[in-house]
Parts: sequence; structure tokens; C-alpha cells
Amino acid sequence: MMKLFAMLGKSPLTLLTLLGVFLLLAFLLRTRKVRLTTHQATVCGLLLALTLVLSLLPLYRMPYGGTITLGGMLPMMLIAFAYGPEVGIMAGFVYGLLNLLLNPYILQPVQVLFDYPLPFMALGLCGFFPQRPYWGMVVGVGLRYLFHFISGVAFFASYAPQGMSPVVYSLAANGTYLIPDLVICMVLYRLLPMDRFRKMM
Repeated sequence: MMKLFAMLGKSPLTLLTLLGVFLLLAFLLRTRKVRLTTHQATVCGLLLALTLVLSLLPLYRMPYGGTITLGGMLPMMLIAFAYGPEVGIMAGFVYGLLNLLLNPYILQPVQVLFDYPLPFMALGLCGFFPQRPYWGMVVGVGLRYLFHFISGVAFFASYAPQGMSPVVYSLAANGTYLIPDLVICMVLYRLLPMDRFRKMM
């Protein structure tokens, strides 16, 4: 057992692989009993389509990945708020795969896990806070930020300017688009008629 821990300590990529696969399986197992009505599936499909459209029309595209959108994460958050975290996780998984197909940036398989399905599945966890949506948004985006941060440190360290720590680089690079995107989502949530929207769902 000690040899296994020593080996994992010497190979962070192996540890990240195990962590990524474990989290992916844990998320997917949580959604295995989800059953959607036709109406719910239609609403989820429309909101996922809206998420895709908003992601393809960014307000600003970062030089090394990431975009600031006009509330591109909000439709997925609404799925989680309306139908719970399990459906939100499932929607995040589907969106992560679609995003991978439309905007692939692949260095290696483990990086794909931390940049595509896992961060968007984490957004679904905001469904644990339907009565406190702003807190839920912070939690969901914070966890998405964490996955992108790990990916940045582990796989994009070479992109850091000379003399800059990969940790600082990843914090800054991911924060410069996720934090503004979160603020935009919060403002839109405040401005849009959410009570009417909830009744439609």
C-alpha cells in the first residue's frame, strides 16, 4: 500500500487521472436514476441549445481559451435550479461533450476530463441551492473554476509567462473570464422574470 502511495506521489498525472475518472463516475452514478418527462426533456434541450448559442457568440474570447459570454452559464444553472442537481449534472455532461465537439482543445485525455465534462457537470451542483440561487451560482462556478485551475496548473504551465508561477497564471487566466461571466449571470438572473420562467418549467 505504501508503494502505491509513493508511486502516486511521484506521478501527479496518474493521481489526476484517478481523481478525474473517480469524479466523473461519481457524478454519473448520481444521475443514473434520473427520469425526465417529455416536457422536462424538451426544456432541458432548449436551454442546452441556448447555452451553445451563447457560447458561440462570445463577448470576448481569451487568447488561450475561455470566453466571456452574455450569461452562457445561466441556462444550465436554470436547469439545475428547476430540476435538481442530478439533472443539472447530466445537462452539464451533455454540454461538456458538445463543447468538446465544437471547440476542441486537446493536449491529452486527462486534460479533456478537467476542461470539458467535469467543470460543466460541477455547474449542475448549484441545483442544491434553489432557494438561494446566488449562493448556488457562486458554488457552481467556483467548482468549475477549480477544475479549470487544476487543468491550467497541470497541463498549461508552459503557457505561463517567464518568471510567473503556473499557479498564479492559472488563477489569473481562468478568473479573468469566469468571474465576469458569473457576474453577468447574476445580473441577468436579477433582471429576467424568473418567477414566470419557473412556472413554465
